[in-house]
Amino acid sequence: MGSGIPQLEQAYHVLLTGALIFLAIALILCLVRAIIGPRVADRLVAVNMMGTMIMVIIGILSVKMQEGYLADICLIYAMISFLSVVVLTKVYTGVYAEKKEVEKKEKEEN
Repeated sequence: MGSGIPQLEQAYHVLLTGALIFLAIALILCLVRAIIGPRVADRLVAVNMMGTMIMVIIGILSVKMQEGYLADICLIYAMISFLSVVVLTKVYTGVYAEKKEVEKKEKEEN
């Protein structure tokens, strides 16, 4: 972008806009999957995928708007997204282990 060829600029604009529209639709579908589940693991994967798609959207906007600071925001968002998925997974595995332990005790009592 910024090469000075108007047709190429227009092609990049159309391509990046199309990619943003596609990612917005995919983001909505992931949000639906995160809401309806059916398992917690499906929800975790959907949330992780949403974070990844948001990073791609920020990267595309960085190129389209020619703003370098958006790349920095994308990196910060990647670190926060990674940490949140790790924490959610840790919480889920703790709840899952506790649930299995309770089921095991109930089985032994019967």
